[in-house]
Amino acid sequence: MMKRLLAAALAVFAFTYAPARAEDAKLTVIVFPGVQNLPLFAAQAKGFYAKRGLAVDIKFTPNSDELRNGLAEGRYQIAHSAVDNAFALKDKANVDIAVVGGGDNSFNHLMVQPEIKQLTDIKGRTVVVDALNTAYAFQLYEMLRQKGLNKGDYEVKSVGGTGFRLEAMTKDKANIAAIMNPPFSTRGEKVGLKDMGTAAAALGAYQGTSAFVLRAWGAANADTLVKYLQAYVEGWRWAFDPKNKAEVIALLVERLKLPEDIAVAAFDSTKNDFHRDGALDMDGVKNVLKLRAQFEGGTPAAPDKYLDLSYYRKALAGL
Repeated sequence: MMKRLLAAALAVFAFTYAPARAEDAKLTVIVFPGVQNLPLFAAQAKGFYAKRGLAVDIKFTPNSDELRNGLAEGRYQIAHSAVDNAFALKDKANVDIAVVGGGDNSFNHLMVQPEIKQLTDIKGRTVVVDALNTAYAFQLYEMLRQKGLNKGDYEVKSVGGTGFRLEAMTKDKANIAAIMNPPFSTRGEKVGLKDMGTAAAALGAYQGTSAFVLRAWGAANADTLVKYLQAYVEGWRWAFDPKNKAEVIALLVERLKLPEDIAVAAFDSTKNDFHRDGALDMDGVKNVLKLRAQFEGGTPAAPDKYLDLSYYRKALAGL
């Protein structure tokens, strides 16, 4: 039955997807692969961008360096990624960014090799991360710190985005632990990795995915950015309308190249961790800044240094 529904849903996508027109504003959006992009996929597939005159090309990044550098260099106009990547751009590279929307709590799980019985068993072993000093690496360090392991008690290896971390752990059992979100954590469990709990349970409020732009680009393209955020919110609302679940699963299967059972499990395990309408969780933002200061030194910065939610507020008001 589900397979027939998925086939019907894919047929609907083929009918409803609107091709770009010559006069459409063209945007290249950079993201990590994953379920967190569901509102973007929905906005594209259901024509919510196109009806606002936007031609949106969604690109998958291999790592946070490419995402941050590409945004700074103007190759991408909008990034959706862990909000800490935006903070790193501002603080480490002196790139004037503006966080313009939220997304989720990161959905992250700490995945380990099956012989690990407790997190203290990681001492002296190797963990894998994307970048050494941003975002979900800090989640990993803090989850281990809570169990008595400080940086220096284990080796840290940078391998890239979540898919690369899963690959590193499946190909080399010496890579003992990594932070992963669905569908990668779901796939990891399928091949025998062990789930040691969620970052949300260990850390509390956390701002995971956010939308951010170069501040100057946002100011020069305010109308386009507002329309983009409106389409994103509309995609969010469509994706989490229960009557659309079969289409949503079909969309994840298509865009992330997933088996149906993995797509279902990934959606079901994350649907309650998206922030409503793609809003920003301010308590989560403050916690991210606290973690950054904890592992990079200094005192937590004020969130206003990084944010400009005027576009988001205008987008909501216009829906």
